[in-house]
Amino acid sequence: MLSRRMVAGCSVCFRRNLSSSPSRLQSCMSAWVIDQYGTNGVLRYTEEVTIPTINSASEVMIKVYAASLNPLDVSMRGGYGAKLMKLRRDPFSVMSADNEFPLILGRDVSGVVVDCGSEVTHFTPGDEVWAAVPPWKQGSLAEFVTLTEYEVSHKPKLLSHIEAASIPYVANTALSALVNAGGLCRDNASNKRVLITGGSGGVGTFSIQLLKAWGAHVTVTCSQNAEGLVRGLGADEVVDYTAGDIAEKLETMDKFDVVLDGVGGDTEEYAMGLLKPWSGAKYVTLVTPLLLNTDSMGLLDGTLHAGFTLHSKAIQNILSNGVFYRWGFYAPDGPALDEVSRLVDAGKILPVVEAQFPFTQVPQAFQKLEQGHARGKTVVRVTEEDDEQTEELLQKAALRDR
Repeated sequence: MLSRRMVAGCSVCFRRNLSSSPSRLQSCMSAWVIDQYGTNGVLRYTEEVTIPTINSASEVMIKVYAASLNPLDVSMRGGYGAKLMKLRRDPFSVMSADNEFPLILGRDVSGVVVDCGSEVTHFTPGDEVWAAVPPWKQGSLAEFVTLTEYEVSHKPKLLSHIEAASIPYVANTALSALVNAGGLCRDNASNKRVLITGGSGGVGTFSIQLLKAWGAHVTVTCSQNAEGLVRGLGADEVVDYTAGDIAEKLETMDKFDVVLDGVGGDTEEYAMGLLKPWSGAKYVTLVTPLLLNTDSMGLLDGTLHAGFTLHSKAIQNILSNGVFYRWGFYAPDGPALDEVSRLVDAGKILPVVEAQFPFTQVPQAFQKLEQGHARGKTVVRVTEEDDEQTEELLQKAALRDR
């Protein structure tokens, strides 16, 4: 019997079109990698990346069918967060000269489980799953990824892999920001007034639908040509940030209970005045200086400086008008995606896919994302949904486990 740490069906050639030694065919996969930080030119296609094996009893290996890109991928390609992510991958890296390359980007994945660690209880080979790959792990722009079962969830039955890949990372980010930092949940969000800045992107389009499913009143800022999209997703009020002074327009509205800021910049300066004073209202920004500080100042100084910034702003705002100032971060959470999956299958949340590209055109997908003014997600088709290779892998896994 083969060990669970070996790839299910390891005798299958992962790239049928290659003619090479059998030992190589058993251990490699195709992927888009970067060997240095930079612009789009650093993206490199290769068929010689080592397949990520299962290294703990709680891990699952996923055959990737679709992945999607997030602004974070563009930033990480340029080196954003490199020092902190390297430390997270390997705590001993601060004392070594080892680098993180080749690095695979891509945070969203939808695919099929092809192997499981011995202690995995929620998944079996053949399960269709989706997940958000943590930024400190090798990403989903590859044929296979390995994650813990706690980072993975069963894919909504109503969605294709292309559609499903558009949701996990923005869902985990939005839930972390709205629930952990914003204090909202399905039990207390009814009739709460929430403002989302930058509402037509991935996090924004998901947050609108989630908040409406919870019964909140949602106001969104976006450009005029995205108004139809966000209203179609349930936004109650839409403010065009390109038509005059946006702060002045928002100040004419009733005060908000929560502001979810996905834009940053000068938004923070006027957003505090939009919140209900002395009533537990919260400003949550997704644009924080933590990674920029650690990149420019080093891990210790950068972390301390970011912590001081957060502490001083939080104290200032709670003392001046009784509102809470908080930072929102992505957090991997498979069980949270279980709840999202139920909302999707109930028709409460729809995927918003703006563009899709084949695996051969990953650089073009990055270019599309870099153009800005997102209207949902950009998705990459890694494997066709009628892929024969997956069936072979699953058959091998079934024979092995008898």
